Amino acid sequence: MVQLVESGGGSVQAGGSLRLSCAASQSIYGSYCMDWFRQAPGKGREGVAAIDSDGNTNYADSVKGRFTISTDNAKNTLYLQMNSLKPEDTAMYYCAADLGPPQYDCDVDSWPLRQLSPENYWGQGTQVTVAS
Repeated sequence: MVQLVESGGGSVQAGGSLRLSCAASQSIYGSYCMDWFRQAPGKGREGVAAIDSDGNTNYADSVKGRFTISTDNAKNTLYLQMNSLKPEDTAMYYCAADLGPPQYDCDVDSWPLRQLSPENYWGQGTQVTVAS
């Protein structure tokens, strides 16, 4: 089992930026799929961004052009750069490592199914609050 710890959240004004980090307890190089998802109070888990083992990325329509997912394999770390933040981005943000098997495409549309995999792991999350 891989352990994941998110950090970098906080409270910002609309239009501001945050960089979220996700530290893994072991190497995540070559993982089938890594994700950032978020959950607002009273709502379900929403896939935000995904990156596959080749570095291909995919984003929810609501964050395209504003968020960027990336990895630093030497540091066993996943990042989410969040720019032009909006109040509707307010949520608890989690990173996830999907270790496979790769029966679905690595994208946000498959997140509702991939989150059910026993080989999909995530941490405790980091809170992002965007004020208007």
